[in-house]
Amino acid sequence: MIFVPFCGFGYDGPQMGAENLVGALALIGIVIIVSALLSGLIDRSGLPQVAVFLCIGAALGPAGLGVFDLRLDSTILRVVATLSLTLVLFTDAVTLNTSEVKRHTGLAFRMLGPGTMLCAALTALAAWWLLQMPPVYAAILGAALASTDPVLLRGLLHRPDLSPQTRLALRLESGLNDVVLLPIVVVAIALTGHHYQGLGSFTKIGFGLFILGPGAGVAIGLIGVAALDLIRKRIGIRRDYESLYSLGVALSAFAAAEAVHGSGFLAAFAAGLTIAALDVELCDCFIEYGGVTAEMLLLFTFVIFGTSLIWTGFSVLNPATIIFAVFVVLIRVPIYLISLLGSNVDRRGRLIIAWFGPRGLSSLLLVLLAVFAGLPGSDRLFALCSLIVLISVVIHGASPMLLARLSKKVEPEEPPTPPADVPKESRSLPVVESSQPVGTQSISLEELDQLQKSGETVIILDSRTDRSRDTSDTQAEGSVRLPPENVGIQAQKLNLPKEAWLVVFCA
Repeated sequence: MIFVPFCGFGYDGPQMGAENLVGALALIGIVIIVSALLSGLIDRSGLPQVAVFLCIGAALGPAGLGVFDLRLDSTILRVVATLSLTLVLFTDAVTLNTSEVKRHTGLAFRMLGPGTMLCAALTALAAWWLLQMPPVYAAILGAALASTDPVLLRGLLHRPDLSPQTRLALRLESGLNDVVLLPIVVVAIALTGHHYQGLGSFTKIGFGLFILGPGAGVAIGLIGVAALDLIRKRIGIRRDYESLYSLGVALSAFAAAEAVHGSGFLAAFAAGLTIAALDVELCDCFIEYGGVTAEMLLLFTFVIFGTSLIWTGFSVLNPATIIFAVFVVLIRVPIYLISLLGSNVDRRGRLIIAWFGPRGLSSLLLVLLAVFAGLPGSDRLFALCSLIVLISVVIHGASPMLLARLSKKVEPEEPPTPPADVPKESRSLPVVESSQPVGTQSISLEELDQLQKSGETVIILDSRTDRSRDTSDTQAEGSVRLPPENVGIQAQKLNLPKEAWLVVFCA
């Protein structure tokens, strides 16, 4: 028997059959292959990546080839959902720039307070009034649908024409709203009285949720950072393995919290936040390598939902649910436009933030907590959530493509101008043959000095992440800032001379 702890609700699932295991491995292989082959096409076209994998799931499901089919009581679904929500929360935390959050506390409050919480409250009110749903069930649905999806946001956040403040606001929202909404779902489940009754039970829930879970996460995070720092200094460790180390910390934090009857999900978030505050290099390693691994699992989860589960959203279609869906999609617009009044986000950015609130995997995972808790009628909650997610994938998934076309029509192309911090003489100097040995992949400080003394044109590019740059007191003299995002576009804007040596440092 397989025991899967899930936020305090245990489940003893049936033995996993060999055919299910083979099917799961086949799905993992398909996700990795397809995501790799289509990565360039998806990035260039702006197609919603999630939609592609939902279609793959539909093709493999009972309505297609009939290769794979999962139900809400499936053991595989419970395991994958647990891993996915753990990684979503850990990734949210580890990618947060804690110093950036401190500098923009007011913007974070606008996005989470009047933004996320008010959306959750009004969505719950609409579910109670329009769908005649019990208040506690409406609260679960409202909290789940207030969560924005990090996978769907990825394409928008990588757009070069997005203003820094707009990008920051969306990052703050996607990084923090899940950890705010998760306790609402857990407490609402407890209020149903299906599992817990009495004051003692609620005290135990609160202690496990807000004390034991985060405490275990912080402890595992501290131990993990200390151990890595010790080994890094004495022996050394490969950079790509540091990302896998991060994933190990996340899973260990979850297991440690569940072992003491705390919230494993909040433990994963707390562990990620500890790493973000103490070890910038480990965070950057995770973003470079571990983030891809985590995204593969999330896309795999979308394929699982796409086989049959998410399409149950069409089974609840009626006039009331259609009105509810329209309300959920549109209510975000006035709330965020009002909450961002007086902020330093420009008008275009406020419109983008107000419109672009995609519901996706995070919403489905949060509402699955009620399903796995065995709440009567929770399958209807999942179907309603699935309907909103499908609508959001179509509407919000296509928004970046529309935004790109509008940007091309509205914004005239201007010839790139050389940056002020690149010397004029370095823009047109011819290449001088050098007899000095220079590394092809890396260059030492001695080699750099020899190269400069030989008369070559050398431009030093500072390509550190914002987080690494903010936490460092060192700066290369005369270097040109080139952030690691959208390098090709930024290099074109800088008009870097093709004849020069470009020396990039990132740590």
